[in-house]
Amino acid sequence: MDEMIRHEGVVLSINGNKAHVEIVQTSACSACKARSMCMSSESQQKEMDVILLEPVQVGDKVEVEVRERLAWKAVLLAYILPFIVMLAIIAILDFTTQWSEAVVGTLSLCGIALYYIGLSVFKHRLQTQFSFTARKL
Repeated sequence: MDEMIRHEGVVLSINGNKAHVEIVQTSACSACKARSMCMSSESQQKEMDVILLEPVQVGDKVEVEVRERLAWKAVLLAYILPFIVMLAIIAILDFTTQWSEAVVGTLSLCGIALYYIGLSVFKHRLQTQFSFTARKL
């Protein structure tokens, strides 16, 4: 079975079997005892929509879960594939044309922009794959 990534959160609002939850995302540094010395500790409050696995009330503490496999898929779609697209465009244009580096660089950035626009077109389909669930604590 897949490993789960879990965060504690608080229910802000409920709409049917979905809830709007606030979680505090902390970096690994925030748990370190020396964090006050190096100033690297950081935490961010994030809000997300989750599917409720059991009944909860507004203000309840919940545990938000997502499969680790989906987290790696998100990293692939958000960071790795755009980087590969950029490198491919640079390599193809650099070796097949006599355009300047500025033009090739600009076109590679346009390619990445088109990639992210393509992701946004399929946003609803991706949201069904990347679903967060919540259980009451």
